[in-house]
Amino acid sequence: MSQGPLLDTNSPLSADQAQRLNEVLQGLDGHQMTWLSGYLAGLGASGAHTPVEASTQANTASSAPEVVVLFGSQTGNAEGVAEMARDRAKARGFEVRFADMADFGKKELKEPLNLMVVVSTHGEGEPPDPAIGFHELLNGRKAPKLEGSRFTVLGLGDSSYDQFCQMGKDFDARFAELGAERFLDRVDCDVDYEDAAEAWIEDALSKLGELTGGASAAAAGTSQAPASTGGEKSQWSKRNPFHAEVLDAVLLNDDGSSKETRHIELSLEDSGLVYEPGDAVGIVPQNDPDYVDELIAALSLDAESELGEGRQLREALLRDFEVTTLTRPFVEKWAELSDNAELRRLLGEDARQEFREWSYGRHIIDVIEQFPVEQLDAATFIQALRKLPPRLYSIASSHNVDPDEVHLTVGVVRYESLGRSRNGVTTGYLADHVEPGDRIPIYIDHNKNFKLPHDDNTPIIMVGPGTGVAPFRAFMQEREERGAQGKNWLFFGDQHFRTDFLYQSEWLDWREKGLLSRLEVAFSRDQAEKIYVQDRMREHGEEIHAWLEEGAHFYVCGDGERMAADVHQALLDIMQQYGGLDEESAANHVRELQQSRRYQRDVY
Repeated sequence: MSQGPLLDTNSPLSADQAQRLNEVLQGLDGHQMTWLSGYLAGLGASGAHTPVEASTQANTASSAPEVVVLFGSQTGNAEGVAEMARDRAKARGFEVRFADMADFGKKELKEPLNLMVVVSTHGEGEPPDPAIGFHELLNGRKAPKLEGSRFTVLGLGDSSYDQFCQMGKDFDARFAELGAERFLDRVDCDVDYEDAAEAWIEDALSKLGELTGGASAAAAGTSQAPASTGGEKSQWSKRNPFHAEVLDAVLLNDDGSSKETRHIELSLEDSGLVYEPGDAVGIVPQNDPDYVDELIAALSLDAESELGEGRQLREALLRDFEVTTLTRPFVEKWAELSDNAELRRLLGEDARQEFREWSYGRHIIDVIEQFPVEQLDAATFIQALRKLPPRLYSIASSHNVDPDEVHLTVGVVRYESLGRSRNGVTTGYLADHVEPGDRIPIYIDHNKNFKLPHDDNTPIIMVGPGTGVAPFRAFMQEREERGAQGKNWLFFGDQHFRTDFLYQSEWLDWREKGLLSRLEVAFSRDQAEKIYVQDRMREHGEEIHAWLEEGAHFYVCGDGERMAADVHQALLDIMQQYGGLDEESAANHVRELQQSRRYQRDVY
């Protein structure tokens, strides 16, 4: 990179010094300049004036300490944190190896490593799909010894789940059991993970700088602006969402359905936002005003209570905090505030199953009413809450077909529990408080682990019951726009053919055109015996196996609690029956499909 003359009227350097320094700076690339700035900052902080050794000038890469940023990610959040760690490490002068657990095996662990591990927890305490093989390696008989390696772990999770950050806990414990040195304590992050993740990155790099004696901890001030990862990033994000106009909101279910599924179209005009099939839209919701008022009354608080910085209680509860979902951390704080023996008992390790059953269907207001706290002030209550997280919805449209719009398929959540009517936070917001013409805050959440094949000739099998069909509508629009020649097979299921066949006319039109090669449907309530998508898979198991042998990619989207597990088991059964494999070989084959990205899941 070209440098202008350094010497000016305010420079403390002599003309000769400035000339020599300019000669050194000429031709340095961005990485070399970043390393040099960190090196000089370290010298300045320590008061040292030792010149750079000639060998270091000749080959900085060989002497800079290396950090391995290792991640296991399902939807991309863990990978995003890992990318930030990579950039901050490079800015401090570390050599960085950036690795997906899907591509990390025993041979990569043979040498001593400085590991920064970022991993999310998927489903009920399970590893992300790309990390399954690595997790099994570390916990199997062939696990390598890790003496000489150092590590620290950041776990991402959701505290509303019982197995909160379980993968982070598992990897942290297992690395230590295998002999690695924990150089920084594990950090477990809830859905509002950004601040905690940044702090962990800075603490980890500072500690590694001290331990390696290489990349200077004093260069921390240079790492706040991460190095460019290449490619322009949108100005819109979770922290700075774009306010998209609602263009249309259409009820997809016919009269008589017990479900309420809405097709929502949002304008992206003038936003610069781009997306690919498989990505999601993050919606920053507001809480139900009626529920918030009921909550404030239950607390005997003033809605206009001042919280500082011009914020009042009601407005904060509407926009900033999670006030419905009951999490274990909230119950722990409420047990402390209420000093209630029953709550403390429920939080005991021997009562975990009882706590899980007790908390099911309960909201925060139910706990407040059952275990009241006298003279509670607004600020103390706010401290017990977590931030209101955005909700992600799979995109149901192709950006290449209409770059100024994005479409969503939203199943509105409504149910009765403990004598109260309940609504989903975001689905209730979209259904009851937003109309066409209104603007809602959104951002694009890119999912690198749920993508169409690069080769348009590759066949695909899509399993998407209910709202899980959303990304496959995007897949079909995209493949039609690109003129893809690969075969397409959809398995769709819901309750009733007459009322719940989402996007029926579009699927039939694609089938008529020949773009949708096969369509199998399972309407569970249209006959005495319930039939689901996994049953249809078994009926066509021989053909599914043949498609996979041809190189087909297999996709699943929708409910992660039961459907995804049932579909996974059906796939295992098909591999045994039609592939001639025993149980262990079938499991290994399906795992290989996952590792090679030919079996991808977007489940929730």
